[in-house]
Amino acid sequence: MSLAQTLRVFEALDSAHASGQTVAEMFASHPGIAVAISRIDGPKGHTDFVKIVIPGSAGRAAGGSAPTLGVVGRLGGVGARPSRIGLVSDGEGALAAVATALKLADMRARGDTLPGDVIVTTHICPEAPTRPHQPVDFMDSPVETEEMNAQEVTPEMEAVLSIDTTKGNRVINHKGYAISPTVKQGYILRVSDDMIRIMETTTGRAAVTFPITTQDITPYGNGVYHLNSILQPSIATAAPVVGVALCTESAVPGCATGASHETDIALAVKFAVEVAKEFGRGTCHFYDPAEYELLLKLYGSLAHLQKRQPAPEA
Repeated sequence: MSLAQTLRVFEALDSAHASGQTVAEMFASHPGIAVAISRIDGPKGHTDFVKIVIPGSAGRAAGGSAPTLGVVGRLGGVGARPSRIGLVSDGEGALAAVATALKLADMRARGDTLPGDVIVTTHICPEAPTRPHQPVDFMDSPVETEEMNAQEVTPEMEAVLSIDTTKGNRVINHKGYAISPTVKQGYILRVSDDMIRIMETTTGRAAVTFPITTQDITPYGNGVYHLNSILQPSIATAAPVVGVALCTESAVPGCATGASHETDIALAVKFAVEVAKEFGRGTCHFYDPAEYELLLKLYGSLAHLQKRQPAPEA
């Protein structure tokens, strides 16, 4: 059950004073959980990047062989003050990521330590700007995507779940959450069977997936349309990345307040926790390595799609 952690984090981040320190304080009573905060200034303000490390019983940090999962909470900001009062829809990526870390920390305190390390990263900004986007306005960020990736995607992550609010579109017509195909170094691979199984187990319903395009896995700033930033972590790593989209049936602006649904977020947190359990013990695979190697032999590398290219002049 992850609703309790989701509500605790929701109340903590729904504040004009929310910061990286707000997150750190939630883990103060959990010995062994490392929380690092970095305040970064950008062209549109500042934000606090947060990195939470939950060590596993046989993880890399302890010299073990269990793989490390990364959970990235993607967003522009948790708030759009002063133009909006309260937690914005876009803030759910941070909310879900921190709640995942808190649930894993609570489990560890009760004796349920996962085999592998889990690294959770996100950023906290209660005063982020907004920007125009179709069909509804997006939240912007004080820092550029490259800085986000540099702070949130670490070399230790051997696979990544990228959690992001994905409501400002007419592509995903589902309330709850949905998962993407796996992305690895420019390839959009098939949806992981293990991810489908875990989603169906934790929701008790048929799995919901969402389509992505080549545009979505290229860097921002190249002049092409992106669904949103949910797959931007894939441009900064060789590890496989799966997007976990918090979604709605209607198009909802990222800067909207009162648009977050706690039970939907808790379901996404539950999914992330179960993936973390299974990934560390080797029973959840993001992709088929043999099939990926065959694609490389047949068609070559697509890693050039990870590189930022300047938009052509009009």
